[in-house]
Amino acid sequence: MIERQHASQMDRDDPLASWRDEFVIPDPELIYLDGNSLGRTPKRAVTALHRVIDEWSGDLISSWWEHDWLNLALTVGDELAPLLGAGPGEVAVHESTTVGIFQQVNAALDLAGDRSGPKVVAIADGDFPTDRYVVEGIARLRDVTVRHGLDDLGGVDVVLRSLVDYRTAELVDLAGETQRACAAGAITVWDLSHAAGVLELDLPGTGVDLAVGCTYKFLNGGPGAPAFVYVSKRIQDRITQPIWGWFAQDDQFAMERPFEPRPGVGRMLNGTPPVLGLTAAREGIRLSAEAGIGLIAEKARSLTGFGLDLADQFGFETVTPSDPTRRGGHVAIRRDDARRLHAELTARKVIIDRRDPDILRFGMSPLTTRYVDVFDAFSTLTDILTGSAS
Repeated sequence: MIERQHASQMDRDDPLASWRDEFVIPDPELIYLDGNSLGRTPKRAVTALHRVIDEWSGDLISSWWEHDWLNLALTVGDELAPLLGAGPGEVAVHESTTVGIFQQVNAALDLAGDRSGPKVVAIADGDFPTDRYVVEGIARLRDVTVRHGLDDLGGVDVVLRSLVDYRTAELVDLAGETQRACAAGAITVWDLSHAAGVLELDLPGTGVDLAVGCTYKFLNGGPGAPAFVYVSKRIQDRITQPIWGWFAQDDQFAMERPFEPRPGVGRMLNGTPPVLGLTAAREGIRLSAEAGIGLIAEKARSLTGFGLDLADQFGFETVTPSDPTRRGGHVAIRRDDARRLHAELTARKVIIDRRDPDILRFGMSPLTTRYVDVFDAFSTLTDILTGSAS
C-alpha cells in the first residue's frame, strides 16, 4: 500500500526537487498536472521579458543589432539542440508547430525525388489533429495522396508521425521506425511536441533528418511560444522549404536581389521572428539544459511509474504502457465519466487534462511536479468517486 508519506520521502530524495523553486507558483495549494500542455512560468522568463521590454523601449530599432535580436531564432536553436542530441546549426526556433510541420513535410516531399503519379504521405488516423490537418491541406495544394495508416509503407514518400502519443503517452521506437520508413524509400518527419524536454533524444544517432516540436509543454516556454525545426546537416543544403521570407535570404538586407536561401538551418526561417516569445522560450530551455536532460528523463520515468502504481492501487484502468522505455511524460486513465471527473477535479484545484471521449491525462513535468502532487491527485479522484468530502 502506497501512503502519502512514501511520496513525501521520494520528494526529499529527489535530486531535482530544488528546481521547482525556479518557477512562479502563486498558489501552493493548486495541484498542477498539466505541464504536458502548458508548462509553469520560469521566474527567469519574467525577468528576461522585463529586460527585453527595456531594450525595446530604450534602444528601439537598434536593438536588432545591439542585442542580437536578428540571430535570436538560431542562437536559441543552438541552445535547444543538445536537448535533442543535435549539434550547433541544426535547430531553429521561430514559428508555430503547424507552420513547422508544413515546412518540413513539403521539404521532405521535394527531397523524395521524381516518380510517376502523385506522391504519398502516410499518417496515422489517431495522430494529433494539427498533423493530420496539415497533411490534408498540403494535399489540396500539390499532387499528393494521403495514406491513412502506417502498417504498409510501400510506395510512401513521406511519413509524418508523433514520437509520443498525445493521448496514451505511448512512445514509438524512434530509430526502428525511422529505419523502417527509410528501407521503404520514405523520409520521416517526426513531431516531438510531447517528447522534447522530457525524453533523452539523439536525433542524428537515430538517423532522423527532419523533426519539429513545440517549446511550451515540457520546455516551459510560455503560451504560444515559438516551435522548433530540426534539419540534419546531412541534408541542409538540399532543403527547399515553401515559405520564403527575408530572414531566410542569404544576404538579408540586399533588398533588390532575388531570393537565395542562406546556408544551413537558417534557410528554414521566413519572416521576422517573435522576439518576446523567443526570449521566454530561451529561459525555459536554459532551465532544462542546466538541470540536465538525463536527470529530467529519469524523473519522468519515476513519476509516471509512480502514477501507474497509484492508478493500479486505486483501481483505475490505464492506457499508458507500463514499460518505462515505452512511455512519455504523462499517465492516461480511461473513464466513461471523464468529462464529469475532470470538472470536479478542477473544482478541487487539481488541474489535469481531458481528451474526449474518455481519457484523463495526468501530466508530470519533472522540474515542477512533486510526488505528493501525483499522490494527492489520484487520492482526490478516489475521494470524488467514493463521495468523500473535499
